[in-house]
Amino acid sequence: MNRTTTENSRSVLQRYLDALVAGDIDAISASFATDATWSLHGDLPLSGVRRGREQIMAFLLSAGELFRPGSQKFTFGAITAEGERAVLEWRVQGVAAATGRHYDNEYCGVFIIRDELIVEVREYLDSLHAAGTLYRDLAPDLPS
Repeated sequence: MNRTTTENSRSVLQRYLDALVAGDIDAISASFATDATWSLHGDLPLSGVRRGREQIMAFLLSAGELFRPGSQKFTFGAITAEGERAVLEWRVQGVAAATGRHYDNEYCGVFIIRDELIVEVREYLDSLHAAGTLYRDLAPDLPS
């Protein structure tokens, strides 16, 4: 593996995370190739493949709306990179807007980075916890 490619992948992902934490929508958007894809695995209402920068941004912004304002918190682990692939584990905590339940979930994402841009993301999480916490109609023990 080319050391320069590996370090570039780590750097591009770190810039994206810094923009995410800062809430810099323009920098977040600019992190993705125009034809990038983001796949969220599972059977959640948010699951599926987003194609293109615009769909990815709409997805990221809509995911934030699942939480009560000001309650969402991210904790990022170390970036593991090799070549154009970077892997990141992170934790999301907050209070669900629809159910009022406390959300605390671990995520893993595989990011493919080429030409200084994120071209693909494959995201994994505990979808059973997400369903029962974030979505009123999927939450056990809550009236619909």
